[in-house]
Amino acid sequence: MSNKVVVSLVLALVAALITILYAFLIFYKIGKIKIKNKKVEDVSAYIRSGAMTFLKREYKIIIIFVIIVAVVLALLGLIPALNGKAEGVGWQSSLCFIVGAAFSALTGLIGMLIATKSNSRTADCVQEKGISGALKVAFSGGAVLGLSVVGFGLLGLAGLSFIFAAGISGAHNVTLDDGLENAAKIVTGYGLGCSMIALFARVGGGIYTKAADVGADIVGKIEQNIPEDDPRNPATIADNVGDNVGDVAGMGSDLCESYVGSIISALTLGSVAINGNNYEITRLLFPLLIAACGLIAAVLSVIIIRSRQWKNPQLTLSIATYIATGIVVVATILLSIFFLKDGNGNAEPKAIGAVCAGLICGILVGKIAEIYTSSDYKAVKEIAKESETGHATNIIAGFSVGLKSTFLTIVALAAGIIVSFLFLKEYGIALAAVGMLSTAGITISVDGYGPISDNAGGIAQMSGLPEEVRHVTDHLDSVGNTTAAIGKGFCIGSATFTALALLLSYAHSVNLEAADLLKTEVFVGLLIGGMLPFLFSALVISSVGKAGNKMVVEVRRQFAENPGILTGTVVPDYDKCIDISTKASLKEMILPGVIAVLTPIAVGFALGKYALAGLLAGGLLSAIMLAVFMANAGGAWDNAKKYIEEGHNGGKGSLSHQASITGDTVGDPLKDTAGPAMDILIKLMSIIALIIAPIISTLPSLWDLIVEAIG
Repeated sequence: MSNKVVVSLVLALVAALITILYAFLIFYKIGKIKIKNKKVEDVSAYIRSGAMTFLKREYKIIIIFVIIVAVVLALLGLIPALNGKAEGVGWQSSLCFIVGAAFSALTGLIGMLIATKSNSRTADCVQEKGISGALKVAFSGGAVLGLSVVGFGLLGLAGLSFIFAAGISGAHNVTLDDGLENAAKIVTGYGLGCSMIALFARVGGGIYTKAADVGADIVGKIEQNIPEDDPRNPATIADNVGDNVGDVAGMGSDLCESYVGSIISALTLGSVAINGNNYEITRLLFPLLIAACGLIAAVLSVIIIRSRQWKNPQLTLSIATYIATGIVVVATILLSIFFLKDGNGNAEPKAIGAVCAGLICGILVGKIAEIYTSSDYKAVKEIAKESETGHATNIIAGFSVGLKSTFLTIVALAAGIIVSFLFLKEYGIALAAVGMLSTAGITISVDGYGPISDNAGGIAQMSGLPEEVRHVTDHLDSVGNTTAAIGKGFCIGSATFTALALLLSYAHSVNLEAADLLKTEVFVGLLIGGMLPFLFSALVISSVGKAGNKMVVEVRRQFAENPGILTGTVVPDYDKCIDISTKASLKEMILPGVIAVLTPIAVGFALGKYALAGLLAGGLLSAIMLAVFMANAGGAWDNAKKYIEEGHNGGKGSLSHQASITGDTVGDPLKDTAGPAMDILIKLMSIIALIIAPIISTLPSLWDLIVEAIG
């Protein structure tokens, strides 16, 4: 049995290292591409400088939180009352937490660097190599992000599991199999580290990008009637910087957290017997091997796409996804038949159905998001039509589309949960999450392509490149908008499965078979959990509004004091706008982050394990609804504006166009800040609950003491 542990973990580590090395090889090749247009390089340098400045200042703040949490985790392991039962806390979990935070931050840095290298080269390639050359560079840049996220995610998880499994078995005279089971509880700290970085990256990056976007749109498009990404607009550089800090670093950290969390939940539930059968070590190793196969599938998919010249962006990205998905399905079938065993030592082919349920559900949720946010479908066209009668009807129509989109999304998620449960109970749900995220490497690559192509269009506009160049970058960007909407749907779906699997893991950790809704503490926990996503969203949206207000004031000031800016004779003060977004986002991200971390801890210690289960359930329910609504409403408003700008329903400059800009501006903080933060909120609360589970199940809660005191 121990040989299976060693071989499986080594294979996972090798797959992770191959993925990381290939990502760095692509990084190197992109860096070798020469930029021939000096103005393109200058604009790109502005964006790169702003992005790196933000990231450095953000990480300086985050590192304070990392140190505090790491110390707390280490000290919790010293509580005598726990008597060695809390494997999720202690110096080992503290170390895992630091490694998880470091790797997640590193992937954000890599993503930022490659995005700011790829954007200028994408724009520059259009003139010499046309759409095929530009597409290859943009996709390759996204691939570096995607491969880095999953590569470092699995490297840390498999590496720490191997180290602690071997250490436990050597120090405590237990088998390597049992050592791995105990290590699976310790590495929850690694997931917490990834979650912590993801929260700040998504929230901080989201506030940054939307503050700049709001300021650029309100003053530039509506008040001055100048084009998007016009170099005369002082907020344009900050807007393009925001695409990187929010949609590259933030999105990568988000899916890295889901990716790691899904595997951790599968490891935790893998040791739980099904129908009274005995424990089987392959149940712990199976999700790691599926993840490893997903990494190799992503690498092969990227190699195939990069080996040819493609001219159809949508087809290219779809083929990349199909290749990776096909490889994962084949690997799942083989591993389920020849490797995975049930408690009696027999093959467990049911795992095929559970993993495939997750894969199919991920595709369905992404497709539903596309239906409600793409101008190829009715919903967006209806918003554009309603915009003809003004701003209010645009808002009403977009609001309705977002609310309506929750129905099909929840149906797809519910079906996926039911099917995966029928195959292998709770373990099946965890495997569905692993299955959905097994293709995360290529999914993130496709999603990362979007902001790179968007930046390329902005650089082309600001550099004064010929109209045909902008036409190509606009085409690349329009596909990127669709991939972004699909990516957000994928984030929502994966977050649902991962959070549910973590909730089930928490329940098993505290020996909780059911949470009675009629118990006061459970219902109170449910209410608090249901409220929290609304409070969190309110804080984040308000932050965007306050930062956007400052941006509008600054852009107006520059136009008023320097009339030469609009005539093109004076260069705007881009740095001032970058500074406004940076300061506002770093200041405003702290309170939501503190609330997300402290609430599950406070509820757990004050009201007990049953109330904490209620909190997680209530939070999961309302957060997913809000996430779907905000992502799809915002995406629909955005594409309705683009649809009108293409010449439909009055075209640019019309009343409908102005109304659509208002809708897009309202939708921006929903789809790019508050909506994505919902995914991280529920996963972060779940992983914190899993870590403190041994403590709150051992120590009496404040509620227990009060009830006992009053008799």
